[in-house]
Amino acid sequence: MAIDPRDAAFIEETYREARRGRDAGGIPIGAVLVRDGAIIGRGHNQRIQLGDPILHGEMDALRNAGRQRSYRKTTLYTSLSPCLMCAGTIVQFKIPRVVICENVSFSGNEAFLAEHGVEIAVINDERFIRMMNQFIVSHPEEWNEDIGED
Repeated sequence: MAIDPRDAAFIEETYREARRGRDAGGIPIGAVLVRDGAIIGRGHNQRIQLGDPILHGEMDALRNAGRQRSYRKTTLYTSLSPCLMCAGTIVQFKIPRVVICENVSFSGNEAFLAEHGVEIAVINDERFIRMMNQFIVSHPEEWNEDIGED
């Protein structure tokens, strides 16, 4: 899929967040939450670093955005297709649009999101696919733990 020019900068920030997670010894999954062309929250998976079982990249970005009166005019950029926990949170908060930078390594719950009216754009950027595949090969135990496949 061609990248919408309005999304390009936020995809880059999502990639930076994924690298931050990787460089800190964690799973390379990042996310940014955007409203009106500005990042209001950013984060990366910190399950390993902080020992927090729910601190996926999307959850970290939402936590860092702080309390919002409404998420209706936001877009969530995520480096990997959201798991059911993150997809449920997206639906619960009524985030209307999600940009998925790759869904090759993990297909996530895109059908669930679509069924609940979330607009989905899948990019499948090779950088994200390569980084995730390298992590899966070198850290299979951590990956399986993260996706609940122990």
